Amino acid sequence: MKRFRLPRSDWKKWWPLRAGRRGWLALLLALPGLPLPAAEHAPDAGNRVVLDIESTPENPRNSEGAFVTLQTGRILFCYTQFYGGGADESPARIVSVYSDDAGRTWSRAPQVVVENTGHRNVMSVSLLRLQSGKIALFYLIKNSWHDCRPWMRLSTDEARTWSAPVRVVDAPGYFVLNNDRVIQLRQGRLIAPVAFHRARRSNPADSHSWDSRALDLWYLSDDEGRTWREADDWWAAPLPSRTGLQEPGVVELADGRVLTWARTDLGAQWGCVSTNAGRSWPPPAPTSLQSPASPASLKRVPGSADLLAVFNDHSGAFPFPPGRRTPLVAALSFDAGKTWPARRLLEDDPQGMYCYTAIHFVEDAALLGYFDFRGLGDQGANRLRLRRVRLDWLRAAAPGR
Repeated sequence: MKRFRLPRSDWKKWWPLRAGRRGWLALLLALPGLPLPAAEHAPDAGNRVVLDIESTPENPRNSEGAFVTLQTGRILFCYTQFYGGGADESPARIVSVYSDDAGRTWSRAPQVVVENTGHRNVMSVSLLRLQSGKIALFYLIKNSWHDCRPWMRLSTDEARTWSAPVRVVDAPGYFVLNNDRVIQLRQGRLIAPVAFHRARRSNPADSHSWDSRALDLWYLSDDEGRTWREADDWWAAPLPSRTGLQEPGVVELADGRVLTWARTDLGAQWGCVSTNAGRSWPPPAPTSLQSPASPASLKRVPGSADLLAVFNDHSGAFPFPPGRRTPLVAALSFDAGKTWPARRLLEDDPQGMYCYTAIHFVEDAALLGYFDFRGLGDQGANRLRLRRVRLDWLRAAAPGR
């Protein structure tokens, strides 16, 4: 049989045939229409970033959001859009983007939902589909270091229009309701967990008059937000602390009890459990969520007793720089929050500061929206990130599952 030989003039064009793996890859890249080999470090199909909203000079901070699913299947994500600065007291409004494919892709042009009606800003949004079918919108109106209170509005037309705002907290003072925090119990009661910061001086423009040591309170409504009242108890940190009990949250457990937690500088989230639908609360104690002074987010997975937590895990399960809001970890508990055996690393940049996570369940996945904060002086590095993680990917991290 006659051997086939390439003319010397054509040999260089076909060198990939003799150049091993790299040569074959170069050949594939050179031939149009051929499928490329999968990347060696392709993103995990169970965990992927679906949107980054980058900071700009005009909007140096985008943060603190919440999700809701509309009757059409569209998912609305509202968040705080700052302008004229990125500090907590800088001007800000609430805007929205949306997804029509279960959170896989998102619109890019944000629409204004609530303009800035505060002397400082409006911020920190919660969205909640009520049992009546209405959608509730909660947010803070921040006027000064002495005046910050949560307000509520309702929509009966799937978030196209909103009612006049109603104050959740009628008393004067500085009350913090974090984003994505308000819940409705199965029996219908609304619970809004709030941190109260007292004033130490009389000048509302003096930031030093604001006491960082927060007290935890819970506001209850049994008429879908028309009226609100305080729970029977409030709590302060029982140990010396610079933070007290800040930025509390609540979640209804499968047996009807209500778990609350708050961030502290005492090495962990502190919490307790109410057995009477939030009317009273026992003294708080450290939970098994070891973290810096950074808010954790918890929700119960629909149709199960499992709890999903997203927090800065400082247990040692993953490397962490002390005191910083990193790494960001998603964890599952199968025993009402006592232990968290299934843990997945979401972000681990030691320079990152990941916080204020919103959680929303859709299909077989959880949508997460969180702030990646790199500092007020580095405006271009801050971002609001939306991530989609599959629940089976989370559960596969549990030993024996």
